[in-house]
Amino acid sequence: MHRPKVPVAGTVPGVTTLAERLGYAADARLLILNCDDLGSAHAANLAIYEALRDGVATSASLMVPCPWARDAAQRYLGEDVGVHLTLNSEWDIYRWGPITQAPSLLDGDGGFPRTLEDLWDHGDIDEVRRECRAQIERAILWGFDVSHLDSHMGGLQLKAEFFDVYLEMAIDFGLPLRLSGASTEHLIGFPFRELAAAEGVVFPDHFVYVQGVGSRASLQEALFDLAPGVTEAYVHPALDTPELRASFPDYPNRVDDHDLVTHDTGLKAMVERSGVTLIGYRELRDLQRGGG
Repeated sequence: MHRPKVPVAGTVPGVTTLAERLGYAADARLLILNCDDLGSAHAANLAIYEALRDGVATSASLMVPCPWARDAAQRYLGEDVGVHLTLNSEWDIYRWGPITQAPSLLDGDGGFPRTLEDLWDHGDIDEVRRECRAQIERAILWGFDVSHLDSHMGGLQLKAEFFDVYLEMAIDFGLPLRLSGASTEHLIGFPFRELAAAEGVVFPDHFVYVQGVGSRASLQEALFDLAPGVTEAYVHPALDTPELRASFPDYPNRVDDHDLVTHDTGLKAMVERSGVTLIGYRELRDLQRGGG
């Protein structure tokens, strides 16, 4: 006897979910585990590539303007790497600035603005657009098979006119975007997910937000409660070196993130027990470019 198909909780009957478009069951729980800040330090480069090659990380994102980005390119072996579009430089001592030398994106000491408010108050949108395009093009020139775009400190997602540039880059380069969850649209003040979907841009269904750096507690808590669909979580792995300690005040959390996603067998076991499937951003990119 034919049994009617029962819709999965949280899905809409007749609507194909992102998981299904990727070739999985509608109730599949898929996790992208992204390593932010590739290129920010030699210690980050070594840790992130180790996490991608030997750990549970599935993706990373490159800070093109940072001093160690070229080293990250030299070490690249085809891993799933996107561009961490960077318009801020938040630390007092360790600084980086625009590769286009854009005047409105420079603060008084020659680096990007330290805060989002300073960026939004002074950043010229045309200069923002040129800088973002230049960062993506440089990553491609260096040989990266760019898998996605995300935004350092959320500078391009959280302000409507800056989001227009973010979305334009995703459309022009055929790349999926990191976006925060649907529940944040009201707080941010505009329907960014709806705008991206209307342009055929692909993005995860859910996003695990972490306050600051250090993802252990948030990731372990989220694993067994992931909703059906694609979720992105992120970490900031780095090795414990004098360079890291001198550059990043939050270095203990970066070192712990590296241990978590590379050496912590407990996390690997939790992933297996939870029934979560690890994927990268490249699957989303191929879906977007295929018109799926």
